[in-house]
Amino acid sequence: QLTPSSFLRIGQLSNVDLNEDVRELETELPRQRPNEIPHNEKLLSLKYESLDYDNSENQLFLEEERRINHAAFRTVEIKRWVICAMIGILTGLVACFIDIVVENLAGLKYRVVKGNIDKFTEKGGLSFSLLLWATLNAGVVMMGSVIVAFIEPIAAGSGIPQIKCYLNGVKIPHVVRLKTLVIKVCGVILSVVGGLAVGKEGPMIHSGAVIAAGISQGRSTSLKRDFKIFEYFRRDTEKRDFVSAGAAAGVSAAFGAPVGGVLFSLEEGASFWNQFLTWRIFFASMISTFTLNSVLSVYHGNAWDLSSPGLINFGRFDNEKMGYTIQEIPIFIFMGVVGGILGALFNALNYWLTMFRIRYIHRPCLQVVEAMLVAAVTATVGFVMIYCSRDCQPIQGSTVAYPLQLFCADGEYNSMATAFFNTPEKSVVNLFHDPPGSYNPMTLGMFTLMYFFLACWTYGLTVSAGVFIPSLLIGAAWGRLFGISLSYLTKGSIWADPGKYALMGAAAQLGGIVRMTLSLTVIMMEATGNVTYGFPIMLVLMTAKIVGDYFVEGLYDMHIQLQSVPFLHWEAPVTSHSLTAREVMSAPVTCLRRLERVGTVVDILSDTSSNHNGFPVVESSPDATQVAGLRGLILRSQLIVLLKHKVFVERANLSLVQRRLKLKDFRDAYPRFPPIQSIHVSQDERECMIDLSEFMNPSPYTVPQVMARVPSAPRHPRGHALRMPAWGCTLSLSRQVVGMVTRKDLARYRLGKEGLEELSLAQT
Repeated sequence: QLTPSSFLRIGQLSNVDLNEDVRELETELPRQRPNEIPHNEKLLSLKYESLDYDNSENQLFLEEERRINHAAFRTVEIKRWVICAMIGILTGLVACFIDIVVENLAGLKYRVVKGNIDKFTEKGGLSFSLLLWATLNAGVVMMGSVIVAFIEPIAAGSGIPQIKCYLNGVKIPHVVRLKTLVIKVCGVILSVVGGLAVGKEGPMIHSGAVIAAGISQGRSTSLKRDFKIFEYFRRDTEKRDFVSAGAAAGVSAAFGAPVGGVLFSLEEGASFWNQFLTWRIFFASMISTFTLNSVLSVYHGNAWDLSSPGLINFGRFDNEKMGYTIQEIPIFIFMGVVGGILGALFNALNYWLTMFRIRYIHRPCLQVVEAMLVAAVTATVGFVMIYCSRDCQPIQGSTVAYPLQLFCADGEYNSMATAFFNTPEKSVVNLFHDPPGSYNPMTLGMFTLMYFFLACWTYGLTVSAGVFIPSLLIGAAWGRLFGISLSYLTKGSIWADPGKYALMGAAAQLGGIVRMTLSLTVIMMEATGNVTYGFPIMLVLMTAKIVGDYFVEGLYDMHIQLQSVPFLHWEAPVTSHSLTAREVMSAPVTCLRRLERVGTVVDILSDTSSNHNGFPVVESSPDATQVAGLRGLILRSQLIVLLKHKVFVERANLSLVQRRLKLKDFRDAYPRFPPIQSIHVSQDERECMIDLSEFMNPSPYTVPQVMARVPSAPRHPRGHALRMPAWGCTLSLSRQVVGMVTRKDLARYRLGKEGLEELSLAQT
């Protein structure tokens, strides 16, 4: 069993981004694992640290800023634009790679299975075809699941919750590493080809973010290669802005929606925003969609026809055939209500399923077996549904990629097969654009029911996969069914076109699950290429969000909560106005003096019980009775760099230091600062003194312990520093440090069913 001390050890070491992975640390622990991991959603994990989204304005920083002239500032600005262009190009190329490989591998699989089914339909023995389909699916998904479960578990899922957390200011281990990108891309190809109820659009957002984080640093810590470029951007503040651009470029490549990408970054991701950033992010998004468009056009053999702006293209919706009238608006709002209820049901089922997975399916081998089981069940359900369906449609004039005849007459195909025997993206487009009468209502009803539960079971598996396309597919199916029903009720009135209702149903279902409004409206408008649908789509999405929020949270927020991440929302809980800084702060505080013994610093950093990342610096006072006033704040990473370079007062006096430490030394060590255990300090050096004045941030954010209310406090950590010493106003002019308000102290308070809840902190 894992002991509390071993948990503390992992937690403490992962705070200082290690050169070795946490996986290597786990090898030192006893090997046997518990059968059940007790998990409580009312916990907040101590293993997540904050990113330093505030420039430490110490003497080194100010000196560098004074040295930079106008020309150097212009150069930095040009570099930012160059990085954004590179992010767009590379994200577009990765999207092309995924699209082309999926198209070829999935095409090969469906051709093999179709040939087999056609052969055995005549001879009898279709069970062999079922076996072949299920085995192919399970085999491909096994490969996709093995690389995620055993090599990089953070690559599981769509990655959107993790990127939301990163942009919120939480350091999620390994989230923007090169290895994560490679596993993500390979994993999403294998899971889509493996026939799971997943899409390849969600993971593009994570992929774009990783590309952005890598390019903006001008080096790869995984490959141990430093290209000595973009060194100015090696800090969390700059990296965050580029990751926002990468996420937007990912959305843009996935849906061909550059404006939607910018709005997605604004609505879902970036907790920090400025107007300069908007224009750069839009530029990255445009470059991304243009790159994808150009490459895919060349690949499809029509180089000058830029008609593939995104991985999913909903096709054109014509106004003449599919316009809407004023009396349809109440119908659209009703569809939004249905989408909100179905989305809430989806999220609630997925919540309980995820809780079960956290508790019982935590071993990698079990996770792989579960993924294979889901793949085999998906193929079996699809086969049985196609086998039992008697919905035959004429093959002439249809655009079906792999028409299955099965028991239909010659010249006809099985219409259930167009939904199941295809990649989800193609199925969505078919449901939008197939002419009225292409689907039997029974076919659509059964498909919706089955696919709803399959998609719910699939989200949260240990495979790289998104939830966008399955949600759109479920919504398009019940939306089309709704349109057909309306057509029956109104005796075939011209306005009841099932394709239009399929689009509204898709928007309602996706809005009900992920609860995005602004960005999703624009993404849907850009993907359909029709502005006239903007108003009804907005109505549907707003209704779905309002109805869904009444029952449960959105899917991404729910998964962030289940991972016990200290996520700070825009506003503090409404009932927290009575809380003061004294009630939420952590105390007592480990302080350092401005002139401190090296031995004391080493002992504080090595102490497993205090894994703090920021330490208030107080005035060095020889008189113990005098109150020590706050002078600044210094970070763990800065102290480690100082110890590594042995910046001691005595050595400076003896002229042993050849040069003064510069900001470049701190940037070179970023982001994986060495652990304190790897730094050797001799017994003599322990007696030396270290002067922190030059390196500490002399103006950290502070709050009076009695005055500051909690609702005003989150605005500091989200917009500025994430560690605030809370000081008590004494009668003298000095400011004594009495506590620290950190991200976890604020995230601990949450609005529950009974009012304001306080979460427990745990080393999980």
